[in-house]
Amino acid sequence: MTEEILRAISSEVYGVWFLIGAALVFWMQAGFAMVETGFTRAKNAGNILMKNLMDFCIGTVMFILIGFSFLLGEDLLGFIGKPGFDIFTAYESFDWSNFVFNLVFCATTATIVSGAMAERTKFLSYCIYSGVISALIYPIEAHWIWGGGWLAQIGFHDFAGSCAIHMVGGISALVGAKLLGARIGKFERDKSGKVIKVNAFPGHNLPIGCLGVFILWLGWYGFNGAAATSVSELGSIFLTTTVSPAVATVVCMIFTWLKYGKPDVSMCLNASLAGLVAITAPCDVTDCFGAIIIGTVAGLLVIFGVWLLDYKLHIDDPVGAVAVHCLNGIWGTIAVGLFATDTAPAFSRGFGDGVSFGANQIAGTGLFYGGGFRLLGIQLLGLLSVAAWTLVTITLTFIIIKALVGLRVSEEEELQGLDPVEHGLASAYSGFSILDVSNTMTMDINQNTSLGASDYEMSSEAQKNAAISVVKQTSAADTDIHKVVIITRLSRYDKIKNALNELGVTGMTVTQVMGCGIQKGSGEMYRGVEVDATLLPKVKIEVVVSKISVDSVVDTAKKTLYTGHIGDGKIFVYSVDRVVKVRTGEEDFAALQDVE
Repeated sequence: MTEEILRAISSEVYGVWFLIGAALVFWMQAGFAMVETGFTRAKNAGNILMKNLMDFCIGTVMFILIGFSFLLGEDLLGFIGKPGFDIFTAYESFDWSNFVFNLVFCATTATIVSGAMAERTKFLSYCIYSGVISALIYPIEAHWIWGGGWLAQIGFHDFAGSCAIHMVGGISALVGAKLLGARIGKFERDKSGKVIKVNAFPGHNLPIGCLGVFILWLGWYGFNGAAATSVSELGSIFLTTTVSPAVATVVCMIFTWLKYGKPDVSMCLNASLAGLVAITAPCDVTDCFGAIIIGTVAGLLVIFGVWLLDYKLHIDDPVGAVAVHCLNGIWGTIAVGLFATDTAPAFSRGFGDGVSFGANQIAGTGLFYGGGFRLLGIQLLGLLSVAAWTLVTITLTFIIIKALVGLRVSEEEELQGLDPVEHGLASAYSGFSILDVSNTMTMDINQNTSLGASDYEMSSEAQKNAAISVVKQTSAADTDIHKVVIITRLSRYDKIKNALNELGVTGMTVTQVMGCGIQKGSGEMYRGVEVDATLLPKVKIEVVVSKISVDSVVDTAKKTLYTGHIGDGKIFVYSVDRVVKVRTGEEDFAALQDVE
């Protein structure tokens, strides 16, 4: 009697945890939205948020109508679940918890595609293929693995979805990005069409992207752990789900530090996700050592994946979805066949009858733990089968959509941004500038611009003029009133302001602007690609002088701005040939009209 009571209590507790896990997986939608938004440009932020909202909502509708029965309906020949409408006809006995749990996993598959196709996909097209993934592509292959289909019957093991979810979403993302084409300006080509340069498009909000990664990491404890049936299983799953992404991130940090001179922020964020994807399939049947090796490979694989798409395949993936989900989904599926060990608590749930198996059972230990090649062979067979199914079905889906409504927005719409043209949204950041005009965009000195002398007094006139050029514009009726416009780096603003004040210039207009001269950017690396920051933060200072000699203003500015490099600043001098005095009360105001 006592054992029966304990079993009943345990069943209720894990039933509640099952639903809490489902809620955590749903919360991952917020994480995906933040990662994709942060890693792309501000002009498309609203569009990406809308897509991440709608793939879950559209997926829910499609899962109700057909997806759930295809996944968990009565097995038909090991291939598909029997279509049915029990959710409407037999609601009193319907498996509500299983529906919600599998729904949130289905939505994850669809949302992976969004990031790789971001910034140039028609919203209508996105809604259509998201619905197809949720209704057909994911439920059928997931039935093979978790619904009693043929892969489950031979002992294929994918506990939480490295193959069924992440690889499927990653392959779909790869095909979609290839058919869609790269964003305008991503690849520069010569006359023969050969790519000669890859340009970086840095994400506009890495703090949001980082928040998304932490949300996803938290949600992954539900993603991997919700199906655990004991405290020991849950504890082991939490351990491997923590170790793998942590190791992947450390490995990525070290590699990018050595390769590019500095640890790459966005790549390390991707590495955390890569480690989570890779451990998803084997999380319940591997140990700590296995998780370390899996994470190590994942950290290197995500770097390789980003490089492969950019420099070899020339496929534009704005957020790294293919490197994170496709490549590491494949790796995680294979890792089961290498690192599955009978010391993991969940391994004891088992071998079935040794001939046929059920969902989340396993055919044996991995290659590195004495199990030979049997399990590895099964994992490879399942991986190739699911990959082939996904490749064929998603390609047909995209081809049909492209023929009917088109996949890509027009060039004009892409340049303007998808927020205004697709959603009538002027900006997702209404009231805020979408340009980085802060003084945080630092850059190393470009040695090619050095003039060989950093001291102003020791420099020749040629060196001074090369560093800070002066352009004088005079009119036919030149006067003693001049307007001087000085453009320089934000870092020199305080010095030039103080120097002009000491000279006696009491009025000036200061504007923060973006621009560049001979130095076209910082030369830094973003995700392994050199950033060609053609617009850098500058300050424009405008003064009008009459009593003070214009030459003294120019000389003071040149001396203050000079550092010995081409591009220290530029000075424009305009004459003012008309002064209009307007009297208001007891004050005089001068309206100055420039003649350039």
